[in-house]
Amino acid sequence: MTDYATALHAFRPVVATPIQLTELQARIAGLQARMVLSGVKAVWLDASSSLTYYTGLSLGLSERIHGALVPAAGAMIYVSPRFEEPKLRTLLRIPGDVAVWEEHEDPYALIAARVAGFDAPGAGLALDPATPFVFASALMQAVPGPVTSAQAMISAQRQVKSPAELERMQAAMDASFRVQKAVHAGLRVGISTTEVAEFILAAHTALGLKPLFAAVQFGEATAYPHGVPHPQVLADGDMVLIDMGGTLHGYCSDITRTYVFGTPTPRQRQLWELERQAQAAAFAAARIGTPCAAVDAAARKVFADAGFGPGYEVPGLPHRTGHGLGLDIHEAPYVVGGNDTPLQAGMCFSIEPMLCVYGECGVRLEDIVYMTETGPRWFVPPAARLDDPFGAIEIGA
Repeated sequence: MTDYATALHAFRPVVATPIQLTELQARIAGLQARMVLSGVKAVWLDASSSLTYYTGLSLGLSERIHGALVPAAGAMIYVSPRFEEPKLRTLLRIPGDVAVWEEHEDPYALIAARVAGFDAPGAGLALDPATPFVFASALMQAVPGPVTSAQAMISAQRQVKSPAELERMQAAMDASFRVQKAVHAGLRVGISTTEVAEFILAAHTALGLKPLFAAVQFGEATAYPHGVPHPQVLADGDMVLIDMGGTLHGYCSDITRTYVFGTPTPRQRQLWELERQAQAAAFAAARIGTPCAAVDAAARKVFADAGFGPGYEVPGLPHRTGHGLGLDIHEAPYVVGGNDTPLQAGMCFSIEPMLCVYGECGVRLEDIVYMTETGPRWFVPPAARLDDPFGAIEIGA
């Protein structure tokens, strides 16, 4: 057993460089090419992760509309309340004009006028899917021509990660993997879920990441995918579920380990091994060109063949098998039935087919893969054995 304070003292910030300007510029050019193909004159990027993806800007969402307009051709225009303009200009990495509005003025009329003034092909405005409804509805009234969703165009780019993005995600995942191992080493009878969660958040900070979340569940609480609203105290023989994530230069980590504190029962071993098999089956099914739905089906079949389910029935797997990961903790592609999106090289997603037995326990093994031309690869080693949840195995296996 390792004391958590000792583990924290040993952590040092990990190193990774931000996305380079040339890559940001290439992303904007890619979006503009898609706009031309779609006949869209301009795209609105709200104060969201998509604004960060294309411009490097991270702006907090507020009641005041704030973001950027990207025309199908030509330079982008930033939109800002006037009192925020000086700060905004210090943050810009992609040059562009800044259109400002005073508190008593109509920012939607300003945006409509700028869209009308673009010397660019196409018509109308496509909205960042993260645009709040209060902004979207006002833009639909103000902008002449069709106002549509830019989700398909944006997702097509964001769900395929570049080598630079993969590098940052690898650094973030490596850091969270170290925290997972430290949590496992520091557990003791009587420790609370609150204490463990506080360590997880502090450990990510010590490693140079921005803490994102820490979910800690003991015993029966492990049966519920998002836990329970009250803390638990660890007892010998408890199932332990630890889910955590942080961000490094905006890119997320996400990893879950489930194991037994003490000596596992035959029932706990059975459930854990089924979970491992389901995760392995989903990994094996993930091949270039395979639809996301088929990966979900492969994991679900393992449970159904063992008498769990069927479908989303519990005891069994009550949710999707996985989600994409990048600048958002949950993003495209989603590994779920009905999603026929074919897997491409560069896609990153979790494989976490949780086995839930309400009133007893649950097992979730969540690891992130990225697709290569020859198949999927794990960012960090998945758990191979219940008795050694961090034993090293071949990453690509």
